[in-house]
Amino acid sequence: MKPDVSISEKRLDFILHPKQGLSDLRATLRRLFTLRRVLLIWLGSAILSFGLYNVHQQTGITEGGVLGLLLLLEHWLGLSPALLSPILDGLCYALALRYLGKEFLLVSAFSTLSFAGFFKLWESFPPLLPDLSAYPLLAALLGALFVGTGVGLVVRQGGSSGGDDALALVISKVTRWRLTWSYSFTDVVVLLLSLTYIPVRRIAYSLVTVLLSSYLIDRIQGLPARTGKAGEKTQSKSSGPSAGPARKPD
Repeated sequence: MKPDVSISEKRLDFILHPKQGLSDLRATLRRLFTLRRVLLIWLGSAILSFGLYNVHQQTGITEGGVLGLLLLLEHWLGLSPALLSPILDGLCYALALRYLGKEFLLVSAFSTLSFAGFFKLWESFPPLLPDLSAYPLLAALLGALFVGTGVGLVVRQGGSSGGDDALALVISKVTRWRLTWSYSFTDVVVLLLSLTYIPVRRIAYSLVTVLLSSYLIDRIQGLPARTGKAGEKTQSKSSGPSAGPARKPD
């Protein structure tokens, strides 16, 4: 077994041998960011941000966790999720750095920036879907479809669509709760805060969105891994960088 090398020793080695360090970094990035993974993360980020802008933000249906907090702050402070998303996610990732591997954080950082970029893109257009405010149940179901599919695609590639995964893992480590309860805790707290601007009835519909999107994320993340040419399964979320947690697992 190779002896552990401290972070300071790795930094010293990088300073003394910068070419080798850069070569190793490039190799890591090439391994992590394959074309297939990048395209699927972009697809998931585009679907997620499209749903949040065209359904959640337009109808008052909210999400729990960091996604719901983005909508809450956008309503009360007028701050765009495109600006807040990298900030809030960065705080969550900083808290979880010791529990999640660096590779997970690299993929998640790319996913977070992708989400912010696509949300900014959708903001440059008027709403592309009809106003579903008069049909809150339909809005809740449609919103869950976008969120569940988008987050599921990103999580399956070994990343995170936001700071929810990192924050939930920190709570789970500190409290020794099951990860499912950690996610539920953040969702319920944000939904309760959302009562300050969303009626109780709409919060109930938001709960439908949270539960259904969680189910979709779990189903997408749990799909059988793709089989490569050599008959080996490609990595899914559970075997991806640092084996980070899937969102709301059972």
